[in-house]
Amino acid sequence: MEPTPSQGLSWQKITTALTAQMGPGRSGPRWTNFMCPVHEADGRHHNPSLGVRYDPVQGKTIVRCWAGCDDRDVLDQLNLQVRDMWDRLPERNPNRSGHRPDPRPQPRREEQKSLLDKAIDYAGFPTPHKPSLGEQTGPAENVHSYLYRWPDGRVEGAVIRQRVPYEHGWGKAFTQRHWNGTEWENTGFAPLPFLLPDLIDGVRAGREIYLCEGEQDVLSAVVAGQIATCNAMGAGSWTPEHSRWLAGAGRVIVVADRDRPGYRHAAKVAESLYGHVGEIRILQAATGKDLTDHIGAGHGLDELELVPYLDRHYRQPAPQPREITRSR
Repeated sequence: MEPTPSQGLSWQKITTALTAQMGPGRSGPRWTNFMCPVHEADGRHHNPSLGVRYDPVQGKTIVRCWAGCDDRDVLDQLNLQVRDMWDRLPERNPNRSGHRPDPRPQPRREEQKSLLDKAIDYAGFPTPHKPSLGEQTGPAENVHSYLYRWPDGRVEGAVIRQRVPYEHGWGKAFTQRHWNGTEWENTGFAPLPFLLPDLIDGVRAGREIYLCEGEQDVLSAVVAGQIATCNAMGAGSWTPEHSRWLAGAGRVIVVADRDRPGYRHAAKVAESLYGHVGEIRILQAATGKDLTDHIGAGHGLDELELVPYLDRHYRQPAPQPREITRSR
């Protein structure tokens, strides 16, 4: 495949190697899909599951196996190296100071970053900027109520989603209420996962658990036939108390929102579950910001994309199993 003005030499090198070894790819709106040389090179019929996409900002060709093969293994099968994914390597400045270099090994700046920082840098999220909507022009309107229940079905509290009118548009807000047995109180409530009775049944039955950032995404997953949950009040509000209800789950799929808070939230959730469940995956929408956008765009759950760095780390077994404490 010849590179277009928006595709560099790395694209030509990788797609040429794939075409020669695995046959031509199928072009899509965002990815060109090839047969994976790691798990689809047996000569039998497969649906191509290796996505290749060129990122002109980074000058890099991204290789991603939707079945989870490591991109380094893919490149090995093509007799290529990781550096072949880049149009050119960063230039190194020679030491012109006249001083002898320090013989002690110096850590590279990249190695000093956390996995979360690397994931956020790789995603290239813009600097957060919240446009001003001006002054509030009226009372907030309740548009949805999400009930949180104990395992026996007793109501513990609710999250109220609100629509707020401003001078230059509408905003959204969330409030909590606690049910004391006789009336609602405008306070927080116990840290229970959303749809807890269904979650407990799903863990016991060995079902996959989808862990989302908000209630609407959970309901979108449920409509798609999955067991799903979240914590109240969105990103940053996950606690060890929430984690205990998932102890012993076989597979948990953390669906990260495509923004900085979403990645941070997903990493926090995964870390709290690491070693407590059988397998963790960290995925994100192929289109839009969240799972609801992803499904609304016509994508299936099997088309969720890997979150770089975080998924690879947390899908590996924990070095030492942790003691499992499970709520009753």
